[in-house]
Amino acid sequence: MSEYTEYLREVLSDVGPVTARWMFGGYGLFHGGLMFALVMDDVLYLKADDGNRPDFEAAALPPFDYEKRGRRVTLSYYQAPDDMLDDPEVAAHWARRALEAARRARR
Repeated sequence: MSEYTEYLREVLSDVGPVTARWMFGGYGLFHGGLMFALVMDDVLYLKADDGNRPDFEAAALPPFDYEKRGRRVTLSYYQAPDDMLDDPEVAAHWARRALEAARRARR
């Protein structure tokens, strides 16, 4: 596991135990069996849906996307704000909102 991913697990632990799993060339971050974040190239992306997407858009944060067979694929994960990890309360707020989005997607 990358040092950055291990650091994220610690910072986001206010939401509860966070595990990391290697996937898609990066790591998925999970809590309670739900993937709520994605780490690619040491960049944190959080799960988004209609409930929290406006927060990402208001902060001009980009969605996670990649190219597959010449086509651009966009996932429902948005880049986390840079300053999020400087304050545990702010980190917990964004992580909880991402967990809520993951729970809604599960239904």
